[in-house]
Amino acid sequence: MANSYAGLDDAGVATAAAGAGAEVVRGMYGRPLSRVDKGGGDFATAADLEAEKTILGVIRTARPDDAVLGEEGGRQGPADAERQWLVDPLCGTLNYAAGTMLVAVNVALRGGAAAVADPFSGEIFFTDGRSARVRRDGADAPLTPTSANGLVDVDLDPPDPEAPGFRAVDLLAHPGFAERFRPRVASTSLALTWVAAGRRAAYVAVGGDLSESVHFAAGIAMCRAAGCVVTGTDGAPVGRGGHGLVAAADEETHRLLMSMIRG
Repeated sequence: MANSYAGLDDAGVATAAAGAGAEVVRGMYGRPLSRVDKGGGDFATAADLEAEKTILGVIRTARPDDAVLGEEGGRQGPADAERQWLVDPLCGTLNYAAGTMLVAVNVALRGGAAAVADPFSGEIFFTDGRSARVRRDGADAPLTPTSANGLVDVDLDPPDPEAPGFRAVDLLAHPGFAERFRPRVASTSLALTWVAAGRRAAYVAVGGDLSESVHFAAGIAMCRAAGCVVTGTDGAPVGRGGHGLVAAADEETHRLLMSMIRG
């Protein structure tokens, strides 16, 4: 395995790890899977656990001195490591368990390269922190954001830490929203990556600091590298002390959404 990853840069490692995790997720789809209750209605399946194990195997082989923060396994690796990988092996577990092929595999080096794999389309979106591309059928193409389709994904998953100041569901009821946009609810951070790819005009999620979340870090990195406008729901930069996430394909879309959120 060591020779398989020799010479890869960080983007290559992220892409290889996400791709390996996606193969596991795809291969276990449709099988009866055991579940691990995580409380609050959340759970992991055997596919989550196996995919994370596979992803960690790639990272440990390619970057043995780095630490990893996994959705299922927590922090692992050298305690004094200067670099840390954020891993969400199956974003959209409930979709997956319900037989819906709408999930993502997220791998991100904190502050650096990242990759998001769609197990069922076979696409892997990746960035080296400067540019963003998608790999499909062995060929790479640049990601180009656009708001032309007017589709906006809104994450409605609980909890709702910004209520009553702002709830994502309130955006859908705003009288100006339906005049300009069309709502979508994908319930996976794959939809955030679609903003970078020009398949969504924007993505909105509530929460605190999502920049270091295993669920969102890779998608945020993809959007930033593609040239999207990325802030919190308060309009401030995403980061510590921040509030949720608004990722828009362009300035105009971001401005319109912020006016609705603040209103």
